[in-house]
Amino acid sequence: MNRILLSAVAVILTISFQACKTFKGSEKSTIEQAMVRAMQWQEANPIFSKAPTDWTNGAYYAGVVRAHKSTQNPAFLTTLVEMGKRNQWKTYDRYFHADDVAISQSYLYLNSIGNKDVNLAPTEKWIHEHLFEPQDWKVGKGNAEQRILWWWCDALFMAPPVLTQYAILKNDQKYLDEMHRYYMETYELLFEKEEKLFARDTRFVITGAATDKRETNGNKIFWSRGNGWVLGGLALILEDMPKNYKHRAFYETLFKTMAARVKELQPADGLWRTSLLSPESFAHGEASGSGFFTFGLAWGINNGLLEAKTYKPAVEKSWKALQECQQESGKIGWVQNIGYDPKPADKDSWQNFGTGAFLMAGSEMVKLK
Repeated sequence: MNRILLSAVAVILTISFQACKTFKGSEKSTIEQAMVRAMQWQEANPIFSKAPTDWTNGAYYAGVVRAHKSTQNPAFLTTLVEMGKRNQWKTYDRYFHADDVAISQSYLYLNSIGNKDVNLAPTEKWIHEHLFEPQDWKVGKGNAEQRILWWWCDALFMAPPVLTQYAILKNDQKYLDEMHRYYMETYELLFEKEEKLFARDTRFVITGAATDKRETNGNKIFWSRGNGWVLGGLALILEDMPKNYKHRAFYETLFKTMAARVKELQPADGLWRTSLLSPESFAHGEASGSGFFTFGLAWGINNGLLEAKTYKPAVEKSWKALQECQQESGKIGWVQNIGYDPKPADKDSWQNFGTGAFLMAGSEMVKLK
């Protein structure tokens, strides 16, 4: 009798295990399908704030890169290759501006997987000009906030991951060292150690002057997407940075510090508001900052930098909320428009970088154990 019971229990457990595997496979398939729909909608509705090679497209196609890397779905690869050919593998045209090399994340990825169409010459020229030729911003010329080369925190998503990838490609640490030098300038200028967040630029750094900007509740202004750029960029940097690089510990520590603070500030419905320290000012969450946060936190779990039992509930909650921002057409709504400080969004507001953030988030959620 006992043997019969044990056999029955074994059968039940086997069926339950197989059902669990099927459910997990189905869940991953659902995420991938949502990602494909988001990309298809975006490709049918292109938007260029300046040009097809501008930073908005750089951030969007960074999401397509991550989608292909995690799923190997050929639809994502086809989109990347077609984009590169249309762009003739060019960067945008300002060598002094970190935004204008973000598109090269896609080119470097295609090159890394052996695509023979890629021409890295424009990217190499941009990197040389940016790092090793005179630039006004390197010596503090420009507006008040432009005291350094990367004077706005968004820049930490745009250029550093490209430079890290390029250093690996060339097997040359000098590119990592230059990246680190400029990264530290931005960190020292904009990172608020008390709040463990980045000011978007010096206009939002509290100096004690009467002109200091604050939220209506008196708190300092920390923009969600700005900090999303940084956390997402850190994940991209750390993924490619050699484990034995002399400054790697700095990036891991900063990543963990920001991740803990971001998790702490997550609203109950899962989506972060555009103002991190004044969430009550906004009735609804915002998809681009939340997408980058979800990507960063999930990446940290998947790569062993963040404890799953602590962070997994946060990313599951935010991913559920992000899915609710996707319309039946595939469009990702609730994306704040191009800006530099907290502003509202609505269910129909969208930008291509918001789609990119959604794809990046999905690319790690599909791998989440």
